[in-house]
Amino acid sequence: MAFDASALPDVSGLTVGIIGGTGDQGRGLAYRLARAGQRVLIGSRSAARANQAAEEIGALPGLPADATVSGGDNVEVSSRSDVVIIAVPWDGHRDTIAALREPLAGKVVIDCVNPLGFDKQGPYPLRVEEGSAVQQAAALLPESRVCSAFNHVSAPLLADPSIDRIDLDVLICTEERELVGLVAALAARIPGMRGIYAGRLRNAHQVEAFTANLIAINKRYKAHAGIRVTDL
Repeated sequence: MAFDASALPDVSGLTVGIIGGTGDQGRGLAYRLARAGQRVLIGSRSAARANQAAEEIGALPGLPADATVSGGDNVEVSSRSDVVIIAVPWDGHRDTIAALREPLAGKVVIDCVNPLGFDKQGPYPLRVEEGSAVQQAAALLPESRVCSAFNHVSAPLLADPSIDRIDLDVLICTEERELVGLVAALAARIPGMRGIYAGRLRNAHQVEAFTANLIAINKRYKAHAGIRVTDL
């Protein structure tokens, strides 16, 4: 079956919360989604930091006049959002998610965290007891609808207002096939992006780990490399 963007659902009315929205990846995703007209909430342990980040993102060029970007603490943002993106550092992943089990119940949760370590030889994937970051999230959030996506999107590209298109594919791993369309539709709000089903959660480990390869590519070629799947 060929990729068909016209079959994607309308997600323009959904509120997207970003836990870890004050970090580079979270801010970049918030900017791109707000630029596309999505209602975005920035989450942080500190509501003050989240509000400051929201104000800074809202002042960036390229946003529509009616763009809505606001901040709050993680619990508030989780409660008020329809879809929540987890974009926290790996070392805080477990504790952050465990504390949000109740407000995230029934919500769509997109995990884009990559468990990586760094040494003199460069980045490398870390062993995760549950198998991957998103499998850890799924274990901690049994009442949420969990998937992984946006693992390979370059934060500098996301944050650069001069870039209109980001041509790459977002690999989506989930146990719920119906979530693929929703997440792909969110990805498609960013010009140039496609959301592609890449298997069940057990296949997410290699997706997360491949980020180490992309970092090596970027360092070698001074680029912001992504992934594009052929023949779709």
